[in-house]
Amino acid sequence: MTRVFIVATSPLVRTSLESLLSGRGFSIAGSSGDLELISEQLLDAAADVVLVDASDERWQAVMETIDWSGIASGVQVVVLIGGGGGPSAWAAEALRAGVRAVLPEDVLPDQLVAALEAAALGLTVMHPAQTEALLAAPVGTARRMAELAEPLTPREREVLQMLASGSGNKEIASRLSISEHTVKFHVTAILGKLGAGSRTEAVFLGIRRGLVLL
Repeated sequence: MTRVFIVATSPLVRTSLESLLSGRGFSIAGSSGDLELISEQLLDAAADVVLVDASDERWQAVMETIDWSGIASGVQVVVLIGGGGGPSAWAAEALRAGVRAVLPEDVLPDQLVAALEAAALGLTVMHPAQTEALLAAPVGTARRMAELAEPLTPREREVLQMLASGSGNKEIASRLSISEHTVKFHVTAILGKLGAGSRTEAVFLGIRRGLVLL
C-alpha cells in the first residue's frame, strides 16, 4: 500500500485530500500545514510520496523550499498548482528540484491516484504541455548534440543510467557507496556537459547520444 504524506496550508484541503486518498486504497503517513517543517516528520512517517498542495502558495517559494530541504532526494514529491501560468511554465524548474509530477489543482481523482502510484514507483508524470515542451527541439539542440566538448566520466555515466531508471539521489548514493552530496555534484556535471536543463532532459539527451542503455 502506497503511503502518502500530505502538505497543505489549508486544513480543509488536507482533510479533503486525506479523505479522497484513504478511500482509494492509500495509507496516510501524516500531514502538515508547513512544507518547511516536514523534514523531521518524514523520518518517522516512512512515506512513499509527499503530496504538496501549492495552489495558494508562491511557486518560487515552494520550489526553493523543496530544493534546499532536499526532501525530493529521499522521497518522491508530487505538487498540485493553481492558475497563473499552468503546469508547463514551471516544469523544468520542478524536475531540476527532483519533483516527480506537477499537476493542476483541479486534476481528476483518477489522474491524481495514477500520478501518485507512478511517482511511488520512481516514474515521472508529465502534463501534455510539459511533454510537448520537452520533446520540441529548441534552437541549438542539434549543435549541442554535435558538440560534447567534455565527455562523461565512467562514474557520471553510471549516475546517468541510474537517473534513467528513476533512482533518486539517496538510492544512487547507497548503490554506489558515495554521499548524496557527491551524487548532486555528479548530476550537476552531467547536466552541464549534456547542456540539459533538468534530469529528465539529461536522460533524453543521453538516450539520443547512446549513453543510456534501455
